[in-house]
Amino acid sequence: MSLISLVVVLVIVGVLLWLINAYIPMDAKIKTILNVVVLIVVVLWLLQSFGLIGDLNGVRIR
Repeated sequence: MSLISLVVVLVIVGVLLWLINAYIPMDAKIKTILNVVVLIVVVLWLLQSFGLIGDLNGVRIR
């Protein structure tokens, strides 16, 4: 994946998260949880795309 594609995906995710936070009425706690979950997913995706962590398909949560 090229660097331009990574930046485009990050911008799209950021704009979508901003739209959700700005225009969908939710409790502040739910917005915080949503923001944290999106941040964790994006960081894991970036680490995987740069090759710093391996494939996450084999990870099992019990």
